[in-house]
Amino acid sequence: MTSLAVSPDEIQRLAEARVREVANEIPPQLRGFARRLEALFSKRVTELNGDPALHDMLSGSNLSNLETFTDVVRYGISTDDVAAPAAAEEYARRLARQGIASTALVRAYRLGHQEVVRWFMDRIARTESDSRVAFAAGQLVTETAFRYVDVVSERVVAVYETERERWLSHRNTVRAAALRALLDGDDIDPAAAEAALGVRLRQRHLGLIVWTSGPGATGNDPHRFEQLLTAVGSLLDAPGAPLFVPQDRDLGWGWIPLGGGSQTAPDPARLEELVRRAGPDVRLALGTPASDADGFRLTHVEALRAWNVASSAAEQARPVTSFADSGVRTAALLAGDLEATRRLVAQALGPLADDTAPTARLRETLRVFLAEHRSFVATARQVHLHKNTVKYRVDKAIEARGRPVDDDRLELELALTACHWLGGAVLRRTAAA
Repeated sequence: MTSLAVSPDEIQRLAEARVREVANEIPPQLRGFARRLEALFSKRVTELNGDPALHDMLSGSNLSNLETFTDVVRYGISTDDVAAPAAAEEYARRLARQGIASTALVRAYRLGHQEVVRWFMDRIARTESDSRVAFAAGQLVTETAFRYVDVVSERVVAVYETERERWLSHRNTVRAAALRALLDGDDIDPAAAEAALGVRLRQRHLGLIVWTSGPGATGNDPHRFEQLLTAVGSLLDAPGAPLFVPQDRDLGWGWIPLGGGSQTAPDPARLEELVRRAGPDVRLALGTPASDADGFRLTHVEALRAWNVASSAAEQARPVTSFADSGVRTAALLAGDLEATRRLVAQALGPLADDTAPTARLRETLRVFLAEHRSFVATARQVHLHKNTVKYRVDKAIEARGRPVDDDRLELELALTACHWLGGAVLRRTAAA
């Protein structure tokens, strides 16, 4: 029993001695303590439940931290001079390479801190009868353990972040090389490509291009592109997550896995609604589903062609442009030589090629009229107008063109398709415009 007249300095000296005595009891029990921590972390931090090799590294990290902390307490080493144990740093690197969040690592250190302090406090309470010394010893252990965990966990997380950046850079380089080889049609081992891309090639895929368009484009947020692709995947009942590869802040490429089934095309109205929710400046271009490595490349090429059509239309582009639409396929060919297409439009349409709102209404009515085999009733249903209004517009369009519809019919339909999908890129500017 310590005398009541003992000074605060003497109490502190006795507390330090008591803590060292308890610390001297630890070495024979270190391995058992490390295993208990491993079991605790496995239960409370489930992200750390990896492969057996990872568990072995966790045990080594626990043991090395316990050994280092015990030496800090036994020999009065300043925590500022403590380096993170090599085993702990290597464990952090392994977690980084496996994509396990650093928050799991930090949580493990906090739980370890709690268990070590609890272990010390229990033994101090059992061996020290003076409550003043026991309290001072408990404070000393708590503060020393906190400083140790604060310093070491910060250094271990720094190692984690450095390794994570290096690993992601390496993985992105490998992924980019595999993707480029696939898209170039090079001879590449499908298994190696699947490992690099993280997708299964031996299934059907739908290629997509997502981008921001127009003067109000906000860009700078690839995350909303990924969210849009995920939503499209859900609409298609995709069996897996989409692959998204950003090209810059305003453009990304994507592939949605479709498995081996025969999913029907998404409802156009629901698809456009998803795109509008992503933002008024967001646009989406789609290929058509195709299988295996060749299909992975082909659907992407089709999506790029649909994107080229929408890009030519600029701010007039629709929210969704799909290569499955025969008009888009035709427009994609016409977009390959815009100068020649402008001449075709001017020659086939005459004044009807003017870039004005009234002529746009006449062109669109005439386009649908021809597509509906010259049926005024069917056209009226498509454009939601009375059939007499349709007849009036068709007559006005033919009058503006200056020639009957059967005169160069093929060029007329090509020109109308070009105007519908490519917009102002192929129209004739007027003084009023």
